[in-house]
Amino acid sequence: MTDIHSTAIVSAKAEISDGVCIGPYCVVGDGVVLEKGVELLSHVVVDGLTRIGANTRVFPFSSIGHRPQDLKYHGEPSRLEIGCNNIIREHVTVNPGTEGGGMLTRIGNNCLLMVGAHIAHDCIVADHVILVNNATLGGHVHVGEWGIIGGLSAIHQFVRVGKHAMIGGMSGVEQDVIPYGSVTGNRARLQGLNIVGLKRRNFSRDDIHEMRKAYRLIFAAEGTMSERLEDVAEDFGNNEAVMDILQFIRADSSRAICQPIMDDAA
Repeated sequence: MTDIHSTAIVSAKAEISDGVCIGPYCVVGDGVVLEKGVELLSHVVVDGLTRIGANTRVFPFSSIGHRPQDLKYHGEPSRLEIGCNNIIREHVTVNPGTEGGGMLTRIGNNCLLMVGAHIAHDCIVADHVILVNNATLGGHVHVGEWGIIGGLSAIHQFVRVGKHAMIGGMSGVEQDVIPYGSVTGNRARLQGLNIVGLKRRNFSRDDIHEMRKAYRLIFAAEGTMSERLEDVAEDFGNNEAVMDILQFIRADSSRAICQPIMDDAA
């Protein structure tokens, strides 16, 4: 049964599924789709061509689906898709896509967006991602599954954050972060692998050991990056996680790869 508070303003054109709960003083616009079990607690505004997946909870004063903060945007019918079982805490802002980025912003399933987090236009956020309080994603940022963006961190537009990566709190990230990597700092540098995260995700001791060996080779001082990647591919070709890192580094990107200070790669 759908439960809509008497003070909520819900467009007759919105699609509201069974079991949706819309709390006091919420506003739901024309093009919005709320799937089964979605809960807008109170004072939530959802607008634009926005779909929110089943059992997602949105806390007070969040702004979801309003026009992007991009001066090149001129009202194109871009979309925002939010998956299932997400928790979106107070004062979170999420913008839809733009013509320059495929017209779509997408958030996966089982994500946690803490207080004040911002996801800009054309971002692609995979499953199980956490944005800690006041974390900010610039436009066109991609975050892989199980990525964690620490509190008060800012990710530069077009940056890729690989899966299982950890961005330390108060970091400024302007380069791509490898899968399983850990970065921190104002103009962040790669600190090593996200060992704590790997253990929490039940990676085996042997796999972590192999990944550390490969990491040291990739970021060694000898030879070119291309040569080192070839050597690692030959030595660790059967290790899926290592190959994830190599494919990420080799992929096309407008941003450079975040690297360690050389002493840290030893």
